[in-house]
Amino acid sequence: MDFTSAPTRRKPIALAFARLVPGGIRCGDGESLLIERIERHADWPTFERWLAAGRWIAAFDFPFGLPREFVGWLGWPLEGERVWAEVTRRVAALSRDALVERCRAFCAPRPAGSKFAHRATDGPAGSSPSMKWVNPPVVRMLHAGAPRLLACGATLPGLLEPAAADVPCAGGRIALEGYPGLLARDVLGRASYKSDDPRKAGAARRAAREQLVAALEAGRHRCALRVDLGTQRAACLEEAAADGLDAVLCAVQAAWAWQRRGEGFGLPGGIDPLEGWIVGA
Repeated sequence: MDFTSAPTRRKPIALAFARLVPGGIRCGDGESLLIERIERHADWPTFERWLAAGRWIAAFDFPFGLPREFVGWLGWPLEGERVWAEVTRRVAALSRDALVERCRAFCAPRPAGSKFAHRATDGPAGSSPSMKWVNPPVVRMLHAGAPRLLACGATLPGLLEPAAADVPCAGGRIALEGYPGLLARDVLGRASYKSDDPRKAGAARRAAREQLVAALEAGRHRCALRVDLGTQRAACLEEAAADGLDAVLCAVQAAWAWQRRGEGFGLPGGIDPLEGWIVGA
């Protein structure tokens, strides 16, 4: 899922639906990932209806947790059996602007180059700090996304195993933190393959998307899954913002985790139950 903190018709949430299939002529031996369709949700009600419906495992492109250092600075709980849920409730109780102001206040007295606190996963994943409010505005995404995961009764491996009474479809919704950049950098390094600004959509980024799609189809990335983009291939190449392609990258991470569901979904042992971890990092 490629996420946005303010879905609209112009910038909706993109969901790539996929299933693992045995081998196939195009993909050789073993399982491959077939992308069946990409859906767009332009408002919260339709997105929330999807969250609450049926059974799924999904990788969401937004941070699930705040850095432990920042949570301690806020005076919020740092320990407890359901500490992530408690902190997420406190996040939800704040307005988005109020949360951003607390991030600003934390950063203001700190020296340049060390403004933000980081989660343990940020280093190996190469991700932005989850309290960052611009370029990219990930704390706004956390504020919009994490409380909705809590409300829908999802299981978040390493963070939250809901009590049976919390889960209308017990065990049927598994949420993982994804990050498209993790796979994209395996292929492209730091080369850019997308831009929301139409003026920056050019041949170089189109060529980068071609390179990334070819690597996905061949399984040349850390998850080593061959991906069949099917009817979505042309759209993934042509869409300059690459929202659909980013959703596909998250689907690859979700599938990789599902293959390792008996091994903690591929997450490292002992991850911080407050901060969370990006799957595959």
